[in-house]
Amino acid sequence: MESTDTEIDFSSLWEIVSGQFRCGRYTDHGPEHWRRVERNGLLIAEHTGADVVVVRLFALFHDSRRENEFTDPDHGKRGAAYARELHGSHFQISEAQFGLLEFACTSHTESRHHPDPTIGTCWDADRLDLGRVGILPDPNYMNTDPGRQLANDIAGERIKP
Repeated sequence: MESTDTEIDFSSLWEIVSGQFRCGRYTDHGPEHWRRVERNGLLIAEHTGADVVVVRLFALFHDSRRENEFTDPDHGKRGAAYARELHGSHFQISEAQFGLLEFACTSHTESRHHPDPTIGTCWDADRLDLGRVGILPDPNYMNTDPGRQLANDIAGERIKP
């Protein structure tokens, strides 16, 4: 049976995960970024049919195990492993949902596109927050129509005189 977001105590889970984050609360890859990814993901999911539980968990875990703010190629794998560690004790989702979460976290930096609407929504939600590090989101790297539209909207705002 698949979990719904009302069955998970996200407040408590956010406290646990953000409390162990090594790089600091207000860093480029920290909890403030995770919140923006969650907001972006929920907005996109309204149009894609993505699993909002997986989207919310991705926002929380995808960068949660970064060891630095710069080059850290295995951070997604460590984030997925951390989610697995907390799965069953601090939150419960189906194995199918966990498979999506694990793949989305593990592959979010090196993969470009994926046909699954939940994975695509996760990746688009993260990429839409690239402005925090001075990078304009590229519509060509988006997986979903809403992600492409939002990236185009951001680009339009940046180039207005």
